[in-house]
Amino acid sequence: MSDDNSVINRVQAKAQEVVKGDYDKAKVLLSTAAKSGSYLYPFRGILYFATHKALWKPFMSRILPTLGLAVGVTTSMFFFTYLPQLAILVFVNGPLAVFTTVLLILNESSTIVNIISRNYFLQDAILDTFDGTLVARNATGIVSEGRQLKSGSDPITRLGKILKNPFRKFTPKALVRYVIYLPLNFIPVVGTIMFIVLQGRSRGKSVHDRYFQLKGWSSSQQRDWLQQHIGPYTTFGTIATLLEMIPVVSMLFTFTNTVGAALWAADIEQKNTALAASTAPNLRESAKKAE
Repeated sequence: MSDDNSVINRVQAKAQEVVKGDYDKAKVLLSTAAKSGSYLYPFRGILYFATHKALWKPFMSRILPTLGLAVGVTTSMFFFTYLPQLAILVFVNGPLAVFTTVLLILNESSTIVNIISRNYFLQDAILDTFDGTLVARNATGIVSEGRQLKSGSDPITRLGKILKNPFRKFTPKALVRYVIYLPLNFIPVVGTIMFIVLQGRSRGKSVHDRYFQLKGWSSSQQRDWLQQHIGPYTTFGTIATLLEMIPVVSMLFTFTNTVGAALWAADIEQKNTALAASTAPNLRESAKKAE
């Protein structure tokens, strides 16, 4: 009997240790995210986009096909999948399944729309929006590393020939990861929140793809940077994901989130903020090679 109690006590102690470790990690991540102010950039992107009409050009050029896609996908998902998914989630979420199913379908619809639109409709427009925002913020030095710039005052019309390939496209690995996360929605409330946060973490890792490309960073340098700042990027990505889950206007938020990401990149580049203080992946990589 005493041996059984000893085993139980060891298991409880180990569980408490794991929980405490996870709690401490989460606390550090949240503290880092709060200090970086990354959570503000999606909202700053909305305000900046609203007050800089020149940045509307790429958005307006793609609005009709993408809006039609968003409405069609979201409507079809609710019509064909709401009841089947509700029937499954009601067993684990109870009455809350009515709401968690809606969140799940909105997330699914947003993912489908993003996969199709980013690969076929929006890639060039999003690229122009990101680069144009950097130009509007006078970060022309970094933009000139990836494309030719013309003279003038309009940040979009100044964008010339692309010298470096644009954003990477949606990969099968990202789709597999999304499917793997889906069962989290069977956990009442908390599971849905975890699902959205994990989607946000994945989304956050890609928001500065263009910035890293312009900087000329290698894949290992990018991983190093993202690992050090996982809290800020997860926070940005989670808020961006929530905004892009809103039906019909999700496309608009795709562009404003792009603007927000570019504003963040411009601040890192121009202000040498605390986030940029550790911008030494080049130095760290050199040190690793020297060891």
